[in-house]
Amino acid sequence: MPQEAPIPVPIPDRIAAGQILATRLSTYARRPDAIVLALPRGGVPVAYQIAEALGLHLDLLLVRKLGVPGHSELAMGAIASGGVRVMNRDVLAYAGVDQARIEAVAAREGAELQRRAQVYRGRRPLPPLRDRQVILVDDGVATGATMQAAVQAVRQQGPARIVIAVPVAAPESAAQLRTQVDELICPCEPPLLMAIGHWYVDFGQTSDDEVIELLQRAWQREDAAEP
Repeated sequence: MPQEAPIPVPIPDRIAAGQILATRLSTYARRPDAIVLALPRGGVPVAYQIAEALGLHLDLLLVRKLGVPGHSELAMGAIASGGVRVMNRDVLAYAGVDQARIEAVAAREGAELQRRAQVYRGRRPLPPLRDRQVILVDDGVATGATMQAAVQAVRQQGPARIVIAVPVAAPESAAQLRTQVDELICPCEPPLLMAIGHWYVDFGQTSDDEVIELLQRAWQREDAAEP
């Protein structure tokens, strides 16, 4: 495997981010018990590069951010598959969001989570996670609410180990996540994050079509490799 690569700042794009993270995950290469789970949509191009470089299975962990009404980019919480919900009390207190509005946002995002599950997976079964080395991947971490929901959803399934791999994260969020998982790999923790996109040259939105194409490509490789 290649030696650990430094991360350029700003990061060229999600493809480069995944290639760099792969060099820092080389100990998991070709392990039959390891699996890469991407947080759609932006985490999929990053995770695809990791899975391809290391010869690992790729799948999804569906999570939806609960944005503050009127300020959707600010996460007041997140939901994940399996009925997981994580709320950010500090953001709720700051924004003054009442329970009725929380439930309205959660219902809307829950519907989108179900839509994505159908569009992305179709009838493909969910991968088993018990006793596996699970690598959670996204294109960045701001408040950490989305990744916390993902961690909780995975932990319910009894994995042997949970690893988070992201190219950039807010230091306070990274510190909190480190207490919740076995390992966190993040080569860039700027003191003033501002926004994830600020640390990329190309941070264009990842489309449903791109997610589906990358997943199908990865799954065809995996299915062909099955005995």
